[in-house]
Amino acid sequence: MAETLRVALAGLGTVGGGVVKLLDANRDLIARRAGRAIEVVAVSARDRAKNRGVDLSRFRWVDDTWALAAADDVDAVVELIGGADGPALTLARATIGGGRHLVTANKAMLAHHGLTLAVAAEASGVALKFEAAVAGGVPVIKGLREGAAANVLTRVYGILNGTCNFILSEMEASVSAGTGRDFAEVLAEAQARGFAEADPSFDIDGVDAAHKLSILASIAFGTQPAFAAVEAHGIRQILAADIAEAAALGHRIRLIGLAEEGAGGLFQRVHPHLVPLDHPLAHVAGSLNAVVAEGNYVGRLLFQGAGAGAGPTASAVVADLIDIARGEWGPPYAMPAAALTAAAAVDSGARRGRAYLRFTVADRVGVLAEIAAAMRDAGVSIASLIQRGTSADGTVLVAIVTHEGPERSVAAALERLRGSASLAGTPLWMPLLA
Repeated sequence: MAETLRVALAGLGTVGGGVVKLLDANRDLIARRAGRAIEVVAVSARDRAKNRGVDLSRFRWVDDTWALAAADDVDAVVELIGGADGPALTLARATIGGGRHLVTANKAMLAHHGLTLAVAAEASGVALKFEAAVAGGVPVIKGLREGAAANVLTRVYGILNGTCNFILSEMEASVSAGTGRDFAEVLAEAQARGFAEADPSFDIDGVDAAHKLSILASIAFGTQPAFAAVEAHGIRQILAADIAEAAALGHRIRLIGLAEEGAGGLFQRVHPHLVPLDHPLAHVAGSLNAVVAEGNYVGRLLFQGAGAGAGPTASAVVADLIDIARGEWGPPYAMPAAALTAAAAVDSGARRGRAYLRFTVADRVGVLAEIAAAMRDAGVSIASLIQRGTSADGTVLVAIVTHEGPERSVAAALERLRGSASLAGTPLWMPLLA
């Protein structure tokens, strides 16, 4: 058997501890599959005294994390520090520059600096592996980069954030049970149960999903990672009433990250959608992730599983280490970095589809006529309009589903209604997934 692959681990949180436990639990199997042993030789984290539930005394502790990148007894560094910049990026650059392989679960760093890191890795002849950065333990990166490599991919989309999916699923269950819990209440529960951070903004505002989408789009379409071009919208505005209306229409609400290549360039957006019940994404519940890719020869591929947590994410990290141990790695983004194109960003206004619109309005004569006139003047065709009963504050909910048309027309209609005294709160717009 070949010499041991010697690994340094930077970051000993939930995932870092999971990596150590997995390597211990499946040591013999991993060595057989990798063709050689994989051993952690050095670790680094902020708090040396913290009890992490795993024996770290057998590893060399390094206080200066960046020293891992230059250690003579290290072949590969696993970066689990997190953050787009700062220590994680410094370590990544030093590791690659020092001729060592890098494995990371850091989607934010890859979304912002993935191209330059890929260029450096190719120049140094080392691996840059990041299966754990998207969808946790779901092997979607490998599936797109290798399994679907012969296909022209036309669209990649999915549920990329477990926190948002948990919240929407819980709201959905409460509507079915007749309690109709709204977003803020369910978010508080998600935080109490550890499914959401104390500051959940990155998750619930769509930023985390946008990081992941930019990585998937680059691999799927051979484009340079372009996080700045991703439109990100979250789920803060969604009410239990929207969940109920979606169900009445034969849909469920899911936060979808979608990237699609067309003649005008690349479209990338994270936005809540109404997903029809006959679509597999409508049945992805709880904190699970799922990604759909559509290829010209393979058809529709579905990748689904746990998108976070110690076990699933550690599984993806160790799978990358096994590839490195085997000597199996290629360009990080499926083709050489020099071949990645700088795709133009497609104007979302040109996209065509059906839309769901929800207004909370004053319960008085003429309000529906005002909304209908704004739709008419903007060229939006209404397929259905539903008004629900008056609430305690004297407002009613109006839900509209449009016929297919350009998104810019819907935006124009909403702009015409901006500032209207009839509206109580900001209207909600969601596309219907086709």
